[in-house]
Amino acid sequence: MSKKLKVVTIGGGSSYTPELIEGFIKRYHDLPISELWLVDIEEGQEKLDIIYELSLRMIKNANIPLKLYKTLDRQQALKDADFVTTQFRVGLLKAREKDEVIPLSYGYLGQETNGAGGLFKGLRTIPVIFDIIKDVEELCPDAWIINFTNPAGMLTEAVYRHTNFKRFIGVCNVPIGMKMFITDVLGLTKENQLSIDLFGLNHMVFIKNITVDGVSRFDEVLNGIISKAYSTNSVKNITGLPFDSGLLSALKLIPCSYLQYYFKHKEMLVIEMAEFYKEGTRAQVVQKLEKELFELYKDPELKVKPKQLESRGGAYYSDAACEVINAIYNDKQTEHYVNIPHYGHINNIPADWVIEVTSKLGRDGAIPSERITYFDEKVLGLIYAIKEYEIATTHAAINGDFNEILLAMNLNPLINSDNDARQMAKDLLLAHKYYLPNFAEAIKYIEQEKIVSGA
Repeated sequence: MSKKLKVVTIGGGSSYTPELIEGFIKRYHDLPISELWLVDIEEGQEKLDIIYELSLRMIKNANIPLKLYKTLDRQQALKDADFVTTQFRVGLLKAREKDEVIPLSYGYLGQETNGAGGLFKGLRTIPVIFDIIKDVEELCPDAWIINFTNPAGMLTEAVYRHTNFKRFIGVCNVPIGMKMFITDVLGLTKENQLSIDLFGLNHMVFIKNITVDGVSRFDEVLNGIISKAYSTNSVKNITGLPFDSGLLSALKLIPCSYLQYYFKHKEMLVIEMAEFYKEGTRAQVVQKLEKELFELYKDPELKVKPKQLESRGGAYYSDAACEVINAIYNDKQTEHYVNIPHYGHINNIPADWVIEVTSKLGRDGAIPSERITYFDEKVLGLIYAIKEYEIATTHAAINGDFNEILLAMNLNPLINSDNDARQMAKDLLLAHKYYLPNFAEAIKYIEQEKIVSGA
């Protein structure tokens, strides 16, 4: 294609960006990007500068004619863009730390996309995503937004439930990690045609079938996991505890590693509490890791993505996003695992849900695989609970209603006390008040309440 191709990355100062650059470089023949804009905010200026210089070196080393720009002006960058990728964290890693520490202080799991922490990450992020969509509709209405900002499923749900924007796809690295795991344990090569039937919600997916060159290998992989020949853990930020063999035998599904928060709740809480008191939460560990990564990135001799980046929990997010863009741009009609509305394709869940599912991607976007038309009844209850929690959170984010936060908190299976839910919600609102302007009235009331009580 001769048309100029412009890509904008919002959150360009992210430590993941070198992987995105590497992905675009190795696909340049198929994806001839003429302009790549890295966008960030003032608080991210220093990191953006470091990432920009490293990216320039990577592009020069690859000897491709890709023009790179950096800016703090999102609207300047978005004009006439073809694709927009989003990879930002509202409140930066300090906000993630609060999302983890505050629930843990109440004896609940502290995690950036699950439980109370994930809820508040959603509350902070949904309004920003909506602002980006407004800019895209005005400045590049034909652009696709490829989102891998977490919580990816909840954000995609919010976009399709509360806006009219239809060119939004949520991407996650967990299915990619599971695919890499299967490729490894089966000893597959690029010549093998691997297909995975995956369904559920973001960070709550199950594999129901695996075929290689048209032949099912699912039982072989499942039995290997049951016999503990290998672990299914595919992400760096979750402890790789094996699922109970009897549970897996009865499920006849392969759950992603995030399902440990539900099937091994007690064990995961003990591990998180121990880490909390010993070496710090995952957010504190990541902040140290990021500091080391950015010191590496500053090296003027570094011209490629460093191997150390793979130790970040979201490794391969960016590579997945590159491949999604490639599939749309070149109408490849290839298999991907993305967050999209299913519009009634799945026959035993509400037609307006956003799900994470094996899909075929081309110029018109993603269509759920024809092989997956229902969700396994054995896990439907858990999926329903989380989806209703996600939907409630989207309403709370838009309305700024404290009671709607309480509803979302209590619908989440990881929170089991309405009193604790109320206290955690108050603490998290105050901790994040700068990033929650929709809740100004509720926050003011809570602050006055504390003054009166002398707390």
